[in-house]
Amino acid sequence: MEIKKSPKADLEKRKGLHLEIGLVVALALALLAFNLKQYEKEVKQLQQREVIDEMEDVMITQPDQEMPEPEPEPQDNTTEIKIVDDNEELKNELGPIDAGDDANKEQQAYTPVEVKEEVEVVEEEIFQIVEENPEFPGGESALYKYLNDNLKYPTVARENGITGKVYIKFVVEKDGSISRAMIRKDIGGGCGAEALRVVNAMPRWKPGKQRGKAVRSEFTLPVSFELR
Repeated sequence: MEIKKSPKADLEKRKGLHLEIGLVVALALALLAFNLKQYEKEVKQLQQREVIDEMEDVMITQPDQEMPEPEPEPQDNTTEIKIVDDNEELKNELGPIDAGDDANKEQQAYTPVEVKEEVEVVEEEIFQIVEENPEFPGGESALYKYLNDNLKYPTVARENGITGKVYIKFVVEKDGSISRAMIRKDIGGGCGAEALRVVNAMPRWKPGKQRGKAVRSEFTLPVSFELR
């Protein structure tokens, strides 16, 4: 008896289709398994990272605990005072003290250092114009005679024919002495130095006066040099 197959039940015709479906299913299962492992790995890494972050937060936010400093032991500052009889001999608890030669030396008397106060000297005013002009002793004629008798014509000025007037400015002090003499105008040849020498050697003048009192006054003296 021949067995007849129904055309619908014939699987040979659908063998290729079934093979393709099997491959697709197998590939899908493989991809699913790979994705599942990758997902589990990412979940584990994420959980591990969260645990590490929590540990860091705990380490950072945890306050430092300082060890309490030991309290210092109380010192006994009590001073013991012993009351002894007036007749009792006191003993040196530190033992004998060798003072050496310093004990026999006499203490030198303290000599205070004298501090001298600086006194500021205020210079008196020098008057250029006064009510009574200073005057050479004996007057103007005596002044010219003094100059003629004491002036020496410088050799350089004589040899070079230098003539003219030298002006010497000086101050007549309240006592008539001459100070601050200087050459105001010179003609050269040593004439200025010679006139200055003679002025510094002059005797005391009669000082100038202001309101009846002697004052320091300024005076300018012309000294003539003429060849004869």
